[in-house]
Amino acid sequence: MFAGILAADDDEDIREMIHVSLSEEFDVETVEDGEKAWRYLEGHSDSLPKVVVLDVMMPEMDGFSVLDRMKEQGNTQDIPVLMLTSRSREEDIVRALEAGADDFLAKPFNKSELYGRVQQILE
Repeated sequence: MFAGILAADDDEDIREMIHVSLSEEFDVETVEDGEKAWRYLEGHSDSLPKVVVLDVMMPEMDGFSVLDRMKEQGNTQDIPVLMLTSRSREEDIVRALEAGADDFLAKPFNKSELYGRVQQILE
């Protein structure tokens, strides 16, 4: 299966880990904040990613704001979203799922767990 993944995280090491974890099977585009993720989605409406991976806490626009915008737009509302956060509090998980996220992964995570979650979302 070959699919596009858009990942937004302000931590360069996390972006690299996402890329390394998923790039063997997926075309992976990484950006460093939520605003860039949203601009990417707006600018690539003809070739939208199959999954979006969003960090919760980012500068410019946080992951929840990107998720909210995605769910409001017709062309992005059905794209599955995996939320990442270092704050694995129950309130964050509930908020993400209620806002329409398909899954939630707490940092730190390992490569195989990320890969497995993305595979599961795509099934």
